[in-house]
Parts: sequence; structure tokens; C-alpha cells
Amino acid sequence: MVARLRAAPTSAWVWAFVAYSWTMTTVSAAWFARRFAVDRGEALGVAPSLLWQGAIYAAWLPAAAVVWLVLRRFGAGARGLAANFVAGIAVVPAQAAISSLIDAGFLGGGDFGARMLGRTPVCLLLYSAIVAVGLAAVHHRRAAEARARNALLESALAQARAVSPAPESERLMVMSGARRIPVDISAVEWFGAADNYVVVHWADREGAGREGLLRATLQGLEARLDPHLFARAHRSSLVNLAHVREAQPLSDGSWRLTLTSGGEVVTSRTYRDALLERLRGSS
Repeated sequence: MVARLRAAPTSAWVWAFVAYSWTMTTVSAAWFARRFAVDRGEALGVAPSLLWQGAIYAAWLPAAAVVWLVLRRFGAGARGLAANFVAGIAVVPAQAAISSLIDAGFLGGGDFGARMLGRTPVCLLLYSAIVAVGLAAVHHRRAAEARARNALLESALAQARAVSPAPESERLMVMSGARRIPVDISAVEWFGAADNYVVVHWADREGAGREGLLRATLQGLEARLDPHLFARAHRSSLVNLAHVREAQPLSDGSWRLTLTSGGEVVTSRTYRDALLERLRGSS
């Protein structure tokens, strides 16, 4: 049961919270409205009080849609907060006016300006609460997407580690200083582009990182290597997934890959998405 709740999409959580909030707020406000009517010596039935308050708080659904659209457009950072602040300059008075019109429909005429002014603090509070819920929903969705991406990457890394090593004869002749050294492809941790050469990074038998040059292009290497083992991490780097010891998500959506030798390679967000799309297609 708990696992199913955690797996529920963000939209389900948001709609459940909206339904709960509207119901409880309507019932509570209707109760206070009836008490207020009794104190004034007036009679207000249960059904009219619920209809009255339910209409007022249902009118906030368009405002909630505005907040959500602003957050989707500008994100949940400083730009999103600033955009919602600007939107609130129009939304809060509009909601105060709508609430005052609904009040007039149930209570009769009166000073519309005074009613609107009296409604404004409550509208400001409700708008702030809606923005807070929207921010929480955005962060919840991003966290769920990040968990899904990380799970897919971990699955790909496990598959890469399970791939049989390349045959002993499959080697690259790498230039290291004045010497040419044979390096097993399975020992290569990652390749980095360097003009007309490729820098080959591998771990020796002691686990220490070493590097050398190979006369080739990164694109050519990628075309001939096993796609289950080697993946682009950046336009200038190609990583052996079997040598990735740890993948740490970064705040900008990229990954920091820690390799067997302790070296690190950052996967840009563009190539992260391309890698995930490829993994989905091969799964």
C-alpha cells in the first residue's frame, strides 16, 4: 500500500489535496457563516451555507491553474516566485471581487468596496498557500523524475558490468610518451576528444589511472564500440559504463560519474537525456 502511494503521480497527489482542502475549507467556513448568521439573529440553513462557501472556494480553481501554468513556464526558482508575485497583483483583487459578488448573492446588497477590502487579506493568504502547494508539487515531480532517471541509469550500469570482457586480442595501441602500449578495450574507463586525437583513460593493474593518445575520432570509436558498454557523457567524452563506480545527480540535472580509478566525468544534461532515451529503447 505504501509503495503504491509513493508511486502515485504528482497530479494524483495534487488533485487529492485540492479535493480535501476544498471540502474541509467549505465545511469549516460554512459552520462559521451559520454561527455569524445566528449571532445576527438571522437563519441560514446548512445547504445554503455549504453552497455559499463552496462557490467561493471553487472560484479559486482558475487561480490555482494560473499558478501552475506560471510554475511550468518559469520553474520553481526565483523566476517562478517573481512571476507568481506579479500574477498575484491581479489574481488577489480579482478573487476578492468574485468572493464579494458571491457574498452579495447570498447576503443581499451592501457596500461592495468594504466587502472586497475585507476579503482581500483572506485572498492573499489563500493565494500564498496555493503558490506554496504549487512549489511543493513541482519539487515532488522533479524528485520523482530524478528517481526514475537514477533507477534507469543504475540498471544500465548493472547491465554494463555484467557484459563479458572483450577478448584479450581486442586491444588499442595507445601512445604514451614515446612508446606505444597495448590497452584492452575492457580496461578503458573513458575516452576524451583532443583535436585529431582521442585521449584514452584506463586503470592499470594496481587501479591507478593512466592516459595516452590514440589517432582516431570520438565519433569513429563510438560507432565501433559496444553501445551497451560505452555511452556519450558529453560531446567530447565517451564513458565505459562498466567502470562507473558511482553516479551522483547534480542540481542542474547532470550527473557526476565516479570511475574505478577515482576519476570523475560529468554527463551533461543533453547527453543524459539522449542516454536515457537510448536505454528506454533497448529495454
